[in-house]
Formats: sequence, C-alpha cells, structure tokens
Amino acid sequence: MNRSRGRGRAAALLVLAGGYAGAGSGLAAQDTFLTRCGAAVHDDEGTGWVSVPQGQIFCPLAADPLAAHSHVSYRRGDFAIQSDAAPGEQSNIAGVGLGGSFPLFRFAARRRGNGIQVDIAASVFGQFNLDTHRLDLITTDYLVGIPVTMRYGGFSTRFRVYHQNSHLGDEAVLSGQPPGRTDRSFESVEALLSQELGPLRIYGGGEAFIRREPAELGHRLVHAGGELRPVLFGGGRVLLAFDYKLVDDGSWSYGWNARAGLELARVPTPGHPPRILTVVFDWYEGAAPYGQFYRDGIRYFGVGIHLSG
Repeated sequence: MNRSRGRGRAAALLVLAGGYAGAGSGLAAQDTFLTRCGAAVHDDEGTGWVSVPQGQIFCPLAADPLAAHSHVSYRRGDFAIQSDAAPGEQSNIAGVGLGGSFPLFRFAARRRGNGIQVDIAASVFGQFNLDTHRLDLITTDYLVGIPVTMRYGGFSTRFRVYHQNSHLGDEAVLSGQPPGRTDRSFESVEALLSQELGPLRIYGGGEAFIRREPAELGHRLVHAGGELRPVLFGGGRVLLAFDYKLVDDGSWSYGWNARAGLELARVPTPGHPPRILTVVFDWYEGAAPYGQFYRDGIRYFGVGIHLSG
C-alpha cells in the first residue's frame, strides 16, 4: 500500500513538472525577456488599438513588497512593535496579498509588444501574527492606482498615480498593549524607467507624495533595483532580484528586499501571455513597508509563493 501511494505521488510530481516543461515549447517561439518576466501580449493584439487587452508591456517589479499581485508568505524576524514581542525576540508573521492590474486599453506599435497601455491596478496586503492562537490580524494596506506604461524594445516606463491607506487589525486594537494608532494615507505620483539586456533587467525612478497624512510622511522617494532570470529548463527559470527604496522623511529612511527563487511559467494556449508561479526566499531590512509602522526598522527572512498572469 505504501509503495502504491509513493508511486502515485511520484507520478503526480512528474505530471506537474512535465506540464511546465511542455509549456517551455510554447515559450520557445517567444523566448524574450517579456515572456520570462511575465509581461507579454496576446498574438492577436500585437498591433493597433485594443480595448480591454490581455497581458502587460511593463514587467512587474519582482522584489518590490508592494507590487500588485497575489501571494502568501511566511516571515520570521524582528517585528517587535508589530507582533508585541520583547525587543530582540524573533516573531513569526504570515503575509497575504491579493491584487493585480487590469488593462483598459492599449495602442500597440508595429513591432509586437511595443506601445502604450493604461491599466487600473488594486491590491490589499494583510499581516497576521502567527505567534497568537487566533492568528491575529496586525495591519491591512489598500492600494489603488492608474498605471500608464510604455514599451519600445527592451526599454519600458511606468507612470502611475496611486492611493495607499493603512488600517490596524481589530485584534491589534483590542490587545492588552495596542500600538498607538496612526491614520496613514497618501497619494503619490511615480515614474520608473526600465531597461532589459537579455536575462538582466535594471530599473530606477522615484515618487513625489502629493498628499500625505500624517504630515511627517516623506516628501519624495527614490526607487531602484535589478533582476536576473537565467533559463533553467523549458518553462523554469531562476529568479534573482533586488529592490531598494530611499524615502526623504527628514532622515532618509531606507528599505531593501533581496529575493531568490524559481519561476515556473505556463502558456495556457499558444499565443497567450504566460501564467507564472514563483517560489522565493526573501531577506528584508529597513523601514516597515506595511501599515502604520513605517517609522520602525524591521528585519526578516521569509519564503513565499507568488502568482501572476
């Protein structure tokens, strides 16, 4: 009986791996960086004016903790303020994100993948304390924005206006020693430039906050990073990514995230943009990217599963 179960599990794993490896043949004809990072357009929408198109022309930022996509992750580190732990004590937190970017329209140039696109993007991020028996919700962040993206060959840009606000979880508010409540809310204008060179991608830009609450939030932000995606097999690729943010809040607070893992890409049907599942390890250090804890320095190691496409 045990041998039969073992064979069944092995067969299931072979089917899964075979599905992604087979997807590699669908990717081979489109083996460009656009396909590797998950930004690609449908074959039938390569040129002209397209309403409600499929796909993206700006690659998502793979290591940005606030990128609009869905994920679940486990994090262990120094979250003393957030998790009500003693200073220096390691805490365990679960991070959950739900989000994405919905294309409204695209004007595509003659070369497939080039053009200008307008989306509406929204996401929600929740942080849960795994050291409590109820898995207390610590904080929730909501983001909504309108990104305008442009691509010409390996060069792409993103101009975005977005809103973000943060809320403490009920359990955090009702705890014995609740953190001081701060209504954090702001609008920002972002501009990013990105250049791809084979499997390497570098990007940089910044933001200007046009309304912020409380007023002590930073006036502007510098944002930069890089990604490397060497092909491993068929639809499988190694992901190495780094994201860095520097906020002008009077003391120039920073936050950086390093990410390494494996991307598995699958094209549902020929000509479609790929769906990508990514398993990654994270190392984060700097100002907390979520909730009202932006004043607090944190450090953690994590592992997560991310979905796109």
